[in-house]
Amino acid sequence: MPTRIVGYEGIDPDTCTFYRRALTTLLESGVAFLVGGAYGMAYYTGIARHTKDLDIFVLPQDFERVLDLLSAAGYPTEITFPSWLGKALQGTDNIDVIFSSGNGIARVDETWFAPVIEAELLDMTLRICPAEEIIWSKATIMGRERYDGADIAHLLHACGAHLDWGRLLKRFDSHWEVLLSHLILFGYSYPTERFQIPDWVMQQLLDSLRLEMARPPRPERICRGTLLSWDQYRVDVEQRGYHDARLVPWGLMTASDIEHFTAVLTGVKRTRPRPPLSRLFRRLRWSRHA
Repeated sequence: MPTRIVGYEGIDPDTCTFYRRALTTLLESGVAFLVGGAYGMAYYTGIARHTKDLDIFVLPQDFERVLDLLSAAGYPTEITFPSWLGKALQGTDNIDVIFSSGNGIARVDETWFAPVIEAELLDMTLRICPAEEIIWSKATIMGRERYDGADIAHLLHACGAHLDWGRLLKRFDSHWEVLLSHLILFGYSYPTERFQIPDWVMQQLLDSLRLEMARPPRPERICRGTLLSWDQYRVDVEQRGYHDARLVPWGLMTASDIEHFTAVLTGVKRTRPRPPLSRLFRRLRWSRHA
């Protein structure tokens, strides 16, 4: 029997109806999606945080189809950021349709859908994002306006002893320093809970740190700060000559992706029209073969 997600019994009836109808549309279509965001956090940690949105995660190749299905069901949709996020809207409520992270590195793939984790929410049985993927997708959110470090600490507190640490290490890969920083801060925040992190994980990450310290400086001036905060490192890539780590070949974003992302968040309207969905996704579908 799936675990019931508690703390959301008092959702506004209109919001509940919107979510239920939209999610029923997707379930009936057979398209794969996972619930994350505040509801995923509540499932794992028991911490309920009421928001005006519901986050669902889909494969990149299903993004267009999901928005089309929700649009056909009568909900206005938009592509907020072509590189990772769209929305279905009803009044002040929305469903965020997500296939990547804002910095382009935490793209949804088939691994997100295994193992199958189900929960009861809105009187429906829905699939929930694995805790490892929630940690991965939140780890680099370190902006001035939003920092998800406390979410990761609470996930480690609730799930650390049961996480698939091999999977998590593989996810972070070349971004292992980010994981190490969160684990160190977890031990700082919860000194009595350090046992939640296996010794071998810390040893492996510290070994990587020792090796990195022994290497000579990198030949290219790359700023990976932009993966952590879209605005606080703009001066480095715009004025100080550093390469932006979000850009191909270091990352998965194009200059156009970054331009659009920055324009939306700074309130600057783009002068050129948005390309049709078909053209956007001819560019995105390469990732299935990467």
